[in-house]
Amino acid sequence: MSIDKNQVKKVAKLSRILLEDSKLETLSKDLASILNFVEQLNKLDTNKTKPLSSVVDKTLEPRNDKVDDGKIKSQILKNSPNKNEDFFIVPKVIE
Repeated sequence: MSIDKNQVKKVAKLSRILLEDSKLETLSKDLASILNFVEQLNKLDTNKTKPLSSVVDKTLEPRNDKVDDGKIKSQILKNSPNKNEDFFIVPKVIE
């Protein structure tokens, strides 16, 4: 598939990319070679190939969710300028 300079300009404009005119020729050749490679890939017979989501043949093991406060409440509350026993005190946002 061939791509000319006008097509490269159009794609650049749609992509909001500023291109110099001196680079249009090389970009059109590069894009044409990429599309030629994709055409070669499209010709491959993949009917016997299973789709895969990962190259690692392992399933994720589920874990039990446990509620844990981390036992560092006092350390966290040290960061607050205003606090009561268990909570941050913040200024009222909605009037």
